[in-house]
Amino acid sequence: MGSPFTITRSLVVDAPAERLHELIDDFHQWRAWSPWEDLDPNLERTYSGPESGIGAHYGWKGNKRAGSGTMEITGLAPDRVDIHLVFTQPWQADNRVSLVMTPAPAGGTEVTWTMSGEHTGGFRGLVMKLMPMDKLVGRDFEKGLTRLKALAEG
Repeated sequence: MGSPFTITRSLVVDAPAERLHELIDDFHQWRAWSPWEDLDPNLERTYSGPESGIGAHYGWKGNKRAGSGTMEITGLAPDRVDIHLVFTQPWQADNRVSLVMTPAPAGGTEVTWTMSGEHTGGFRGLVMKLMPMDKLVGRDFEKGLTRLKALAEG
């Protein structure tokens, strides 16, 4: 067993939750806002299952920076999208992701992106445990939320 971690970032978007849902629960839309889409210009993508919603599946395989893995939408509600995220390269990890949309007090929608999992064992697990995971992946979440905001408000 590894040690658990959770990474969370939030941003208020001047758009309704329905608009955000369209961009989040359809993996085809992630190409426009995901912070990892520009890590490999030759990224191989596969889509299976329904176009969007529960059971939609996205796989990727890329260079060392992009790695490889899969995502599947496992839960859906008007205010959230739940995703099972599995990394297969350059390391193996099994994580749970949620994007939650709630009305912001001053208007708009607050989007909260959370990923949780466990640091794995072995040398790579030790390195990942010692790295500032929250800062490392948190920056990616911030970049993605900023892109999502621009797209939803545009």
